[in-house]
Amino acid sequence: MSVESPDKAKWWESAVIYEIALISFQDSNGDGKGDLAGLMSRIDYLKWLGVDAVWLTPIYKSPFRDLGYDISDYCSVDPAFGSLEEFDQLLKALHGENIRLILDLVPNHTANDHSWFVESSSSRHGTKADWYIWADAADNGGPPNNWLSRFGGSGWEWCEARRQYYYHSFLVEQPDLNWRNPQLRDAIADVMRFWLDRGVDGFRVDASAVLIKDALMRDNPPNPQAEGKPPPQRQTPVFTDDRPETMDCIEFIREVIDTYPGRMLCGEVQGKTDRIGHFYGNGKPRLHLPLNFALLDTPWNALSLQAAIDAYFNAIPDHGWPVWVIGGHDKQRIASKIGEAQMRVLAMLLMTLRGTPFFFMGDEIGRKRVPIPSDRVRDPFEKLVPGFGLCRDPERAPMRWDENPDGGFTNGEPWLPLESPDGAANVAAQQRDERSMLALFRALMALRREHACLRRGGYEPLRSQNDVLAFGRTDGADGFLIALNIAAEPRKYHWQGRGRLMMSTHLDRPPEPLPDASILLRGNEGVIIAIEVR
Repeated sequence: MSVESPDKAKWWESAVIYEIALISFQDSNGDGKGDLAGLMSRIDYLKWLGVDAVWLTPIYKSPFRDLGYDISDYCSVDPAFGSLEEFDQLLKALHGENIRLILDLVPNHTANDHSWFVESSSSRHGTKADWYIWADAADNGGPPNNWLSRFGGSGWEWCEARRQYYYHSFLVEQPDLNWRNPQLRDAIADVMRFWLDRGVDGFRVDASAVLIKDALMRDNPPNPQAEGKPPPQRQTPVFTDDRPETMDCIEFIREVIDTYPGRMLCGEVQGKTDRIGHFYGNGKPRLHLPLNFALLDTPWNALSLQAAIDAYFNAIPDHGWPVWVIGGHDKQRIASKIGEAQMRVLAMLLMTLRGTPFFFMGDEIGRKRVPIPSDRVRDPFEKLVPGFGLCRDPERAPMRWDENPDGGFTNGEPWLPLESPDGAANVAAQQRDERSMLALFRALMALRREHACLRRGGYEPLRSQNDVLAFGRTDGADGFLIALNIAAEPRKYHWQGRGRLMMSTHLDRPPEPLPDASILLRGNEGVIIAIEVR
């Protein structure tokens, strides 16, 4: 089955999107790192699971100091992952199964061995001299201002060849690009066209809120709530993050992708919920889907979730489409936060809220954080800012496909260790269990595909009481009630009208009419009820 015409309805509004860190998904050659051929071998799993699109973390040529977000060549595949030919074969195979492919676009910075930076750092007078953020030393010979790197220490690094400092928001080896330079913008547009012409279905824009820094290079003020925070958070990044001019950069990126019908732009944004609306665009369009992490960041109780959901919907402009994210390569596994039982409830919440669901590989089996011995840590965040629980390796550990010590991921030494197979969640065991977490994710996605109401219907808030989070979805004569027990003890839930039970998170209640307008929810149980819409 081929992908339908891109001129049809916006596919991303009905899609379920699955993030894959390629290096940790499936190794095909025994080097301990996942690759394109490994992903190709798992397409049957993606089809069986029922996802509509895959988002890959960077696959480009890179020294891989920061999961590939330090890019040496935007228009090549890193040899550790494969080749451009293998990429084209993968894309064709995914499209053949009606699965779209989204790539990471990293427009804020490159690796310091990228040819652009090599030229820019060699002279103040070359054609790319102004493609990065350069500044003279302060009067005392030190950095131009007090801006910090997210990975600790000053954000400025001295370059002897130019006798200037360059700015890096992240690693010293990740110099920031200068988005005030028109030639640099055009070069990024050419990168996008390179991949769009190959047929990719969109991009996730990395660090989209920090593309522009203050032109006056004013010092950031201290953070009044800095106590106990890691050093990089001891300033309020007023002059480095979420500058108004950044929106112009995002609008430029959107203009490029809009010349390719049916392509989608999502992006990593920052700030509180009430700031998310401007990433959709006002006079000009920006992101189709600004990624929303409210479900990850909200305290796990019915009243807090009710408030977070309401605040988010109120923050979205009328033309905006909602998006919900429950995991990612930079986010701690939520199953470790809320536990396996409530992870099932979260799965139902994710797949029934109005909007586009995103989840990260392993979320579908309820995977928790993998313990990483100190001598196996790879994440520069933990190495440079230790002791604050910032390590992201526990989320990035290789996928566990089966009960074997190597998890079915590799026949070599995995680049990051896996957890002990004893009792660990794995795909093979859960595929054999018709009531597993994996079975629940699959059933929820199937129900979502079957009922347009769950994909495109309206959202009706209901009052959450007694630890039960509840809301409705309506679409003409079609309607659903979703009731989620956030407590470990039973709760009774009442509603108006007649209903039919469609699904329980426990997967042990068959679809059946309900004798009255109430249901006893077991501890940690969510239900979907089809109701008569008057």
